[in-house]
Amino acid sequence: MARVRLSVAERREELLRAAIGQIEVRGVAAVRIADVAAALGVSNALVLYHFSTKEKLVAAAFAYAAQDDLAHLRKLLGRRTSALRRLRAAVRWYAPTGQAKGWRLWIEGWAVALREPALREVTRDLDRQWKAAIADVLAEGVAASEFACADPAGAALRLTALLDGLAVQLTSYPGAVPRARAQEWVDDALARELGLERSALTER
Repeated sequence: MARVRLSVAERREELLRAAIGQIEVRGVAAVRIADVAAALGVSNALVLYHFSTKEKLVAAAFAYAAQDDLAHLRKLLGRRTSALRRLRAAVRWYAPTGQAKGWRLWIEGWAVALREPALREVTRDLDRQWKAAIADVLAEGVAASEFACADPAGAALRLTALLDGLAVQLTSYPGAVPRARAQEWVDDALARELGLERSALTER
């Protein structure tokens, strides 16, 4: 059966989805151009035509994988409600106890990024976007006198660092930290950064 002819953008998206699937199965370090090509029944040359190297393919795949999560984060933070409610919803969703997907993928990506400049640049840029989005809403809440936070950028860094660290523990060492306990720590940290009691996070 003849393959449907795809546009350049459609073909790249197909290759990126296949790359993500292969990375999830094999891991970042072990995945090969040949694995991605075989998953789609295309030649290695076609994959290389679009991405030129495995490193560029992997970096593009990570950027692609992050777009849905970034879009959902912006949706949560863009709701027409208080900054406090938006922050709590975003932090709870992003936390490894929530519904954000792909923690194993990102943990592997961080490790490989130590030696791969292309992937390091992608992960650094995505990290900046997460922190900037959280810091912006923190600043909005301060401006609206909802809570006190002298350093929104620093608070965003501390919160995301805690969430990332808990993700490593919960993903790499199942059972090391009970999920309910991890959620308590996340809520405690958010309340502390906002100068509030933890009970205020759920008050209407």
